[in-house]
Amino acid sequence: MWMDYEDYGMGSHWLGGLGMAFFWLIPILLVFVAVKYLKGERPSNAPDGERRPDALAVLEERYARGEVGREEYLQKRDDLKRG
Repeated sequence: MWMDYEDYGMGSHWLGGLGMAFFWLIPILLVFVAVKYLKGERPSNAPDGERRPDALAVLEERYARGEVGREEYLQKRDDLKRG
């Protein structure tokens, strides 16, 4: 009276495991997307979705162009990093 698993429709066990993986994959992905959305950057007031450069990048560009001196650059950089 020996019965195989196939007699009970369990012969394709790997398909059941694959289905279970997809079943759990969807809620996990939804949680991941929700966390990423909640922790993401807020949209800026820049038109057409353009990102505004941060203050440190602007300061570095001004220093590279020679618009600000070394002392002024260092002081403003330290202020920006603190604040």
